[in-house]
Amino acid sequence: MNRGCPNRCVFCNEKITAGDYDEIDEKLFNRTVDDYLKSKSNALPQEVQIAFYGGNFTGMETGLQEKLLAYALRLIQEGKVASIRISTRPDWIDEHSLGFLKRRYVKTIEIGAQSLNDEVLLLSERGHSSEQVKKAICALKSSGFETGIHLMAGLPGDTKASFLKSVSETIELRPDMVRIHPTIVLRNTKLAEMYEKGLYRALSMDEAVNWCKDALLLFKLAHIPVIRIGLHNTPEMFFEKGIVSGPFHPAFRTLVENSIFLDMALGLLHNVSPSSKSICFYISPKDSSYFRGIKNNTVMLLKDKLGETNFSIKEDMQQERNTLNLEVDGKIYRADPRSLVPKERMPASLRG
Repeated sequence: MNRGCPNRCVFCNEKITAGDYDEIDEKLFNRTVDDYLKSKSNALPQEVQIAFYGGNFTGMETGLQEKLLAYALRLIQEGKVASIRISTRPDWIDEHSLGFLKRRYVKTIEIGAQSLNDEVLLLSERGHSSEQVKKAICALKSSGFETGIHLMAGLPGDTKASFLKSVSETIELRPDMVRIHPTIVLRNTKLAEMYEKGLYRALSMDEAVNWCKDALLLFKLAHIPVIRIGLHNTPEMFFEKGIVSGPFHPAFRTLVENSIFLDMALGLLHNVSPSSKSICFYISPKDSSYFRGIKNNTVMLLKDKLGETNFSIKEDMQQERNTLNLEVDGKIYRADPRSLVPKERMPASLRG
């Protein structure tokens, strides 16, 4: 595997993260797309992209790229899907490859940066620099592609400060979207060997949620969509101890979003006095699960905090996403992500 990659990063086991496929023929390709479209029967064709993930797409031999893109192009011509997205390395972006992809309906290119700290990149054996990430994003934007950046939290040599600096530098690049996930130690990787020898410690779940929460807050303030938080689940992760160590959770995004809403709720409780008889939280219906948390953990915690004070939760279609209102004695108090980020931690472009 590692198709198209010039080297293997310390954390990578592509057969676990992307699935164990030795070869993709047209029959498998079409069946995979058809199964997805059946499961998303309400999706409009113009909203659907075919995505090529795993490995380094632009580093693969040109003939294989042409074959895979031709499979997708036939489905585009049939009106089943709208366009194509790929993921690739920043050091395999050049004028020729971008022209080749543009002519074949590739709309979105996501760059596996993982970090913008050169020491972290070196220790992770990425084989590219932070400057190459910046140049790649600029080249993609100049060529009219939608851009995405992948970031990982807790790589070798990483600290919370260096990770959040990577987040700030990513914001300055203004990609169209971002993915974040904490580093997971996978079987048959150099990172697993480092872990076994005591040379690497994975983030705890609390640390991972905390780091990714602060990153998500900054991206929310910058209005850059974070389209995934947490590693994509594959069956291979659960076979023969595919995951050796690390903060893996199948609903990791819910943990992170819930942590933000919990912080906002606790901050609003300062407006509640012992004499307050009842209070009400107002949330957007789309944020309900994030506010309540897994197994209603936020609701239970608030009950403990409020004691005898009754509270209710109302879903309001007019409530802005990612915000929380609290009504106390007829007064409304509001919290949003900006209230949780100290000004000194904001990237320069977000201060004001």
